[in-house]
Amino acid sequence: MRAERGPEPFEAVVRRHGPAVLRVCRAVVGPDAADDAWSETFLAALRAYPRLPPGSDVRAWLVTIAHRKALDDHRARRRRPVPVGALPEEGDRAGAVPGPGSWREDLWEAVAALPDKQRRCVAYHHLAGLPHAEVAALVGGTSAAARRAASDGVRALRRTWTADPDDAPGGAGAAGGTHEQRSTTQGVLRGR
Repeated sequence: MRAERGPEPFEAVVRRHGPAVLRVCRAVVGPDAADDAWSETFLAALRAYPRLPPGSDVRAWLVTIAHRKALDDHRARRRRPVPVGALPEEGDRAGAVPGPGSWREDLWEAVAALPDKQRRCVAYHHLAGLPHAEVAALVGGTSAAARRAASDGVRALRRTWTADPDDAPGGAGAAGGTHEQRSTTQGVLRGR
């Protein structure tokens, strides 16, 4: 008689899927709120994990939770008062050396400039690896529309963002980029 194997320990789930969920949070809510959204995602997931049906797609489940936390963050931001007065100095962050897997600020600016649906489709498909059908279920619409929004978003990133900050926009990437530039964009989006 074979012993039935229980669900994977939650710590292993965090180790395996945590980086992808963090990339999604950064793309959807921005680098400043990403850590909070990531923490809230995994706190909610920890509470619900024992009730997750066996054989579920854990990554898709986590991205769905992150999506909902991002919506909560967006709603909360709209209700917060707008600060006025002097802005803090940028000097604190300007000299910081990014650590492994850190988010490039110039890439975030390019991702943030995308229309909302394109940004979410790029994040859910290219960062979390969800199929277009699951992306469509999260953002609304059809699988074909999600595929198109993700494709348009990546195309816009290739036009407006370069992997080398010293390169000026409008270089080889202006016409869709070389194969090397396309793979670099995809690699940086995925944290490689």
